[in-house]
Amino acid sequence: MKIAKIEDLHAAAGWRTTSFLKITTSDGIIGWSEYSEDVGNLGLTATIRGLSERLIGMDPLRIEWIMAVLYTHAVPAWSGINQHAMGAICNALLDIKGKALGVPVHALFGGAVRSRLPVYWSHCGSYRVRFPDMIGVAPLRDYEDMHRLGEEVRRRGFRALKTNIMMMEDGKLANFRPGFGTMPGFPALNPQPQVMRDLDRQLEALRAGTGPDVEIMLDANFHFRTEGYLQLVRTVEPHRLAWLELDTYDPAALALLRREAGFPIASGESLYSRRSYRPFLDAYAMDVAIIDIIWNGFLESMKVASMAEAYEVNVAPHNFYGHLADHISAHFAAATPNLRIMEMDIDDVPWKGEFVTHQPVIENGEFVVPDRPGWGTDVDEAAVRRRPPNQ
Repeated sequence: MKIAKIEDLHAAAGWRTTSFLKITTSDGIIGWSEYSEDVGNLGLTATIRGLSERLIGMDPLRIEWIMAVLYTHAVPAWSGINQHAMGAICNALLDIKGKALGVPVHALFGGAVRSRLPVYWSHCGSYRVRFPDMIGVAPLRDYEDMHRLGEEVRRRGFRALKTNIMMMEDGKLANFRPGFGTMPGFPALNPQPQVMRDLDRQLEALRAGTGPDVEIMLDANFHFRTEGYLQLVRTVEPHRLAWLELDTYDPAALALLRREAGFPIASGESLYSRRSYRPFLDAYAMDVAIIDIIWNGFLESMKVASMAEAYEVNVAPHNFYGHLADHISAHFAAATPNLRIMEMDIDDVPWKGEFVTHQPVIENGEFVVPDRPGWGTDVDEAAVRRRPPNQ
């Protein structure tokens, strides 16, 4: 069996584009992976195409070898877009290998240690503030709406949610996103007392809606520097968070925040490979290591998880993409002993499920691990082509 053809497909998915990599073998087996070019990595498709030229004629089952070969072409700039591209290639090859052997991908890594995965509702409320029309729901306008959203999470059987920082702006809720340069406060990223007061009310309203048994996480992304994060830690202390998630590239700063917090700290979603995670683990800077399986690739993600286990740290997949990515992350979560919980976007565009042949099965807030060969779902190419990317 040889790699015969490599293609990329793209579809409109509301506020973003969903992209798929298709690798076809000489035997007719097709391997799929999903990737995204909307998170600071414009040019990823061109990078994938450039690296893919070297793969034609290779044995698709020698995945570790292929990754080693690709690394030699990226070693001067081993992370970033190059790692995203290698991750997409790796994940498509694993789909091929699973299908060739007639087993799910998790079986290639020792098999599933769990058949059902605890799932948290990610970006809970955040998309309803920014994109209510696209996802077909009423907008989230105030704290009464936030309360009702908490009730909905509990009613739909989810035992955990993650939200983002919101603030009142012109009498209605808005996402607080200075770390991404979309509002005043950038680039200084200084703490703002009004934002802290609004966040306190946001978390209070969510908790009143969910009741005491639903775990609440808060993702603060890159929106502060260390001073601001320290104030954030003190603001959220009374709210009994399951974790505060934040991003910083300074292991010592994150370790300081973890020592100050009386609750778990999660981080790592923007890190690449074991060499980036090791300084944070050495500093005992995180309670939960977040790993993006789409960015790092499944092989490297499993290695990061194994390394984290040696530090007695649990991991959670970073997963805010389409349903193929949901399946890929689910195989990682199923095969990883030191799993904390799985992330998944529940609010999304109504046509999200059209792009795959098998949608995820969620029961009582748990993802049922697929047992079909490969990732357990394929891409519906006709559906993808019906929704060309927004120009």
